[in-house]
Amino acid sequence: MDDSKITGPQSGSSSVPLELLRARPPKERADAARNREKVLAAAAALFADKGVEAVSMDAIAAAAGVGKGTLFRRFGDKSGLAVALLDDRERDLQQRILSGPPPLGPGAPARERLPAFVAAYLGYLFDHLDLVRMSETASPGARYRIGAYRFWHRHVAILLAESRPGADADVLAHALLAAVGAEAAGVLKADYGQDRAVRGITDLALAVASSR
Repeated sequence: MDDSKITGPQSGSSSVPLELLRARPPKERADAARNREKVLAAAAALFADKGVEAVSMDAIAAAAGVGKGTLFRRFGDKSGLAVALLDDRERDLQQRILSGPPPLGPGAPARERLPAFVAAYLGYLFDHLDLVRMSETASPGARYRIGAYRFWHRHVAILLAESRPGADADVLAHALLAAVGAEAAGVLKADYGQDRAVRGITDLALAVASSR
């Protein structure tokens, strides 16, 4: 199924074609783009060296050679920086969903694509767990306001609508995505190890897609 062309099982965000929800690089002036890249490079290096929690916005501004006011106006806080740093990784996964080989990409049954998506998403999540956790927990409901979440929800709802006709795919998609939130998946990784966490959550996705 080519889910980039589907208008969705329900109303609201589900009526938007999946392709239109894909993250895109921001359009900006050349000097603004250079400053943005300097800030993101400095933040990535500091986060990798010291850990996300230990790095202040002041330290990032100093390392990037920009004013603190510029940094706050552009990104708001560290969670805004986390979202920006994750953007390229999210776009790569989104493109693989839209046009990559099956079962993650189009061409496989929904009951195969759903667990493939969950496994791929968890790979991305565990590679960037601290950044994703920060982006999702900066404020109440932050996860659901991130543009990428709308893409993941739309994709999962499409697959559930195909695999379980008549089910409330939008609600089920939110429920399944709760299992791959950074907080929940992080606890599972800490308690049981990453491999076991991935197997368990992927099995859950398969069970949801197959249940009647």
